[in-house]
Amino acid sequence: MDDAALEKLKFPVGKFQWIDRLSDEKIKLYIQQIRHFPTQLEEQIGRLNTEDFKKPYRPGGWQIGQLVHHLADSHMHCYLRFKQALIQDTPSIMDYDQDQWAVLPDALNLELQSSIEMLKGIHKRWSDLMETLNPIQWERQYYHPARDKYYPLATVLALYAWHGQHHLAHIKNTV
Repeated sequence: MDDAALEKLKFPVGKFQWIDRLSDEKIKLYIQQIRHFPTQLEEQIGRLNTEDFKKPYRPGGWQIGQLVHHLADSHMHCYLRFKQALIQDTPSIMDYDQDQWAVLPDALNLELQSSIEMLKGIHKRWSDLMETLNPIQWERQYYHPARDKYYPLATVLALYAWHGQHHLAHIKNTV
C-alpha cells in the first residue's frame, strides 16, 4: 500500500484543521454533531456482526471494537477536561496513553453496548452544557502538558465534532 492510500485510510475525512474562534452558527452546528454522534455510531455498528468488530480499520490500526471503546474513553476524557476548563483558570489536564488504553481487556471486549451507552450519556450532558455557554466561556481553555499546547473550548468543540466523524468514517470504510 502506498503512502497516499495509507494516509486516506488514516484520515478519511481529512486531518483536523485547528480553529481558534468559531462563529455562533458553527458552534450550533458542532454541538448538534456532538449531540447526534452516538446515534450515528449506534446505527453504523448495528449493521455489523461480531466478526466485523474484529476487523482493523487500516493495516496496523485498531479493530472496530477497539475503536468504539476508544471513542467512549476519549470523549469521556474530553467532557471532563471541558468541565475543568469551565470551573478552573486554565487547568493543566491529565494525559492518557490511548494506545495503552486500547489494549486493556475492556477495550478488547467485543460487547460494545456499554461504550455506546457511555457515549449517549456523555454526549447528552455535554451538548446540554454547551448549549448554555456564553461567548466568554467558549474562550476558556485548558493546558495539555504532554503537547505543550493550550486548547480553547471552541477549538475542543470543533476537534471532537471532527473526531467523531473521523472514526465513524473509519468504521464505514472498513465493512
